[in-house]
Amino acid sequence: MLPRALRTASRFFTAWLLVGFTILAHPLLAADPAEEPPNVVLLFVDDLGYADVGCFGGDSDLTPNLDQMAREGRRFTDFVVSSPVCSASRAALMTGCIHERIGIFGALGPQSKIGINDGETTMAELLKGRGYRTACIGKWHLGHHPQFLPTRHGFDSYFGLPYSNDMWPFHPDVVNLPPDAPQRRNGFPPLPLFENETVVDADVTAEDQVSLTEQYTQRAEAFLEASAGKGPFFLYVPYTMVHVPLFAGKPFQGTSPRGPFGDVLREVDASVGRILQKLKDLHVDDNTLVFFTSDNGPWLSYGSHAGSAGVFREGKGTCWEGGMRVPLIARWPRQIPADTTCDRLASTIDLFPTIATLTGTQVPNLPIDGKPLGSLLSGDANGPSPHTSLPYYFLNNELHAVRTERWKLVLPHRYRSLQGRQGRDDGMPIAYDTLEAPLSLFDLEQDPSETTNCIADYPEVAQLLQEEAARWRSALGDSLTKTSGSQRRAAGQLVAP
Repeated sequence: MLPRALRTASRFFTAWLLVGFTILAHPLLAADPAEEPPNVVLLFVDDLGYADVGCFGGDSDLTPNLDQMAREGRRFTDFVVSSPVCSASRAALMTGCIHERIGIFGALGPQSKIGINDGETTMAELLKGRGYRTACIGKWHLGHHPQFLPTRHGFDSYFGLPYSNDMWPFHPDVVNLPPDAPQRRNGFPPLPLFENETVVDADVTAEDQVSLTEQYTQRAEAFLEASAGKGPFFLYVPYTMVHVPLFAGKPFQGTSPRGPFGDVLREVDASVGRILQKLKDLHVDDNTLVFFTSDNGPWLSYGSHAGSAGVFREGKGTCWEGGMRVPLIARWPRQIPADTTCDRLASTIDLFPTIATLTGTQVPNLPIDGKPLGSLLSGDANGPSPHTSLPYYFLNNELHAVRTERWKLVLPHRYRSLQGRQGRDDGMPIAYDTLEAPLSLFDLEQDPSETTNCIADYPEVAQLLQEEAARWRSALGDSLTKTSGSQRRAAGQLVAP
């Protein structure tokens, strides 16, 4: 008999070979050109942790509508983002590409002069070409200049904030400073609210933010009412919450034992419930595919104003599982079996090609990294992951880890951590410590919290993942090893009027 490590490596290779055959054997049900393709609703929350939703280990009193959505659909328990930071994560969601491939890193701010490139195909452009009505309602964060706005990238209409709600003059870094402090003058400008390409509120206030989630919900309901029965539609709702600063609508303020975080989570959950109910009221529920997920894990330095990653290590801004793993709920009564769970590795980049398959559209000619979810979405939830491996990239083109379904190789890098310290209760962050991560191998099936480095026990697995890391470096680069990457594409650059 082979030694344990070699047996593990052999199973590793066998799983890779089976992936392609399984996807072919259990394809998604592609749209019949003679029939109307499904409507698509994509609900995307900001900084929601894996364990903030009741059916993922959170407080069910705060998320009854999401828990009901899971009972009517399928939960994905090993679902990851491309990046644990806002803009990069959203770029991957919209294009099906690892964010490094398309040049969007970190979180774009008011001073950014880049955004999503005109040469990229967004999910909205994909569906608009199929005859879909499209709307984006919420936080865009892929460029705030006109050439980067949603209306230039496939959306018929847009209402919301162009970037995060803390990018304003009351950012925690300066909020307690005197009004004439130099840091304030060099800080963020007033926060704008857009309707299509027009700024309809040039100085969003705290009171304005109190009503923001309600405005998003009302706009979403109105779009559904205007679209139902008039052909397929795509509604994208990237909520501003639960990103700090936290603002709940007045009916939700003070209603949760978890304080402001629980209040805003309860309002987001209620919004989801209203959107799902509207689909039922309009009799389009059975043919509407709804996804609910998050852009990254919780921003732990904000203490009680942050969410929870549950058993997973660290949070937003790190490539540990607490930063990368998020909840996904998929619901489509016509196709997805109710009250089911998939624990296979999948990613936000997979939603793009999955939707393309289901709607009978063609993915762009440019390379993408996402794979159709196949039976994992609507059939056998126990099939293999469509991915042989996934890279975990952080800021500045740093490759921090490579994952397979079971294994995770963490590459040497620096990361931020609170080292178990608890944050404050007043919405102000505490400082992180900077730590060094050594080369490590984790068995995520046995050790989801990434506590035990087992690289000495499985050197062959580590070697295989090192080879996968080299493959990703060759394609997308890695500044830690000074590798440029041959397949990277540039972000869009601001063109002066």
